[in-house]
Amino acid sequence: MEPRGESIETPYGWTVALTSMVMVSVGFGAMYLIVVGMLPVSQEFGWPRSVPSLANGLVWMGAGIGGVFMGYWADRRGAGETSLVAGFALAAGCIMAGMMQGEASLYFSHFVLLGAFGNGALMAPLFANTTRWFDRHRGFALALAGSGQSVAGMIWPPLFRYLMDEHGWRDVMIGYGVLALALILPLHLVLRRNPPVPVVVAPAADGSKATGILLGGLSFSLTHFLLCAAIVTCCVAMAMPMVHLMAHAIDLGFAPARGAEMLSLMLACGFVSRLGFGIMADRIGGIRTILFGSIAQLVTLALFIWVDGLAGLYIAAALFGFAFGGLVTTYSFAAREVFPENQAGWRIGIILLSGTTGMAAGGYVGGFVFDLAGTYTTAFTTGVAFNAVNLAIMLFLLARLRPVQTPQAA
Repeated sequence: MEPRGESIETPYGWTVALTSMVMVSVGFGAMYLIVVGMLPVSQEFGWPRSVPSLANGLVWMGAGIGGVFMGYWADRRGAGETSLVAGFALAAGCIMAGMMQGEASLYFSHFVLLGAFGNGALMAPLFANTTRWFDRHRGFALALAGSGQSVAGMIWPPLFRYLMDEHGWRDVMIGYGVLALALILPLHLVLRRNPPVPVVVAPAADGSKATGILLGGLSFSLTHFLLCAAIVTCCVAMAMPMVHLMAHAIDLGFAPARGAEMLSLMLACGFVSRLGFGIMADRIGGIRTILFGSIAQLVTLALFIWVDGLAGLYIAAALFGFAFGGLVTTYSFAAREVFPENQAGWRIGIILLSGTTGMAAGGYVGGFVFDLAGTYTTAFTTGVAFNAVNLAIMLFLLARLRPVQTPQAA
């Protein structure tokens, strides 16, 4: 953490945060293509739902793996270069997915192109880059950049649903690839300016050295491991409604448009929540904010086990959105509280890799459990169990650490 003193924040930093938000929304839009197209893709190829669910999971997994290397690259060369890679990879991945003829091309396009070189080149580099432009409003700025995920959920699923009904899922995927490149090419120029944050080596928040297990010159501590374990269990639970809510609503007898509206509502509430979590993190610290979100996510996820009416599903979706919306970016904020700035890219990258692993597992397990049980009730119950493990880890971290507080604005 940077020492107290004169703030390094500048108006250009907010331009960086907003640009990052738009880029993240474009990247996550590509992820929602297979979520919205799950049923028509499965029906065309005669696949069980576990196949497109696995493709969705591979996007998350690829984004996490790519984020470690892209974050390391961005630590040294800047987020402008990595975002340019993302633009071309997203375009290629969407076009390949739209032209696929079997599982191999589906999995390759999602894991390698949309995942590792697409969203992997956006999430960790952009989050780490944003933290370097702020000291006193870091939590809110990071939440703003990360809210691109929620913006994507508000905009793309209803639009994809309408366009797929009118033009088919293939044309929508190919068209989105062209749009992604057209948006990211000019925006990456904003990120070419170097951030003003000086390199400051900070001790870990628990007073111990921020070193531990060495792997390829990178050091790992127990705190880093626990944050990774926590975000895995958090994201397994989080993925259940995000990936399967629309299919769940259709199975209950509601029109596909209603399911898309529920997903959009969930992520719209997540947008509001993410900004609120950012303000909360600036005031009470990242660990306490994550603990609050973990409790809220557990309670609201449990609602999907019992609710099966249209109004109830809308309410449950909204409440779940408020609960989970700010969690992922708050893990990045917590990492910046306890680890040095010059290690932000790769450390946040590994934490996000852990989170995307959880998202991948949660999305796939949801589809796998549905195929076995024929109902999503068991899947949501499994998600609640994972969330309970997350809560236990966060309680242990809170007992172990005294989070460093970021300086407040005058």
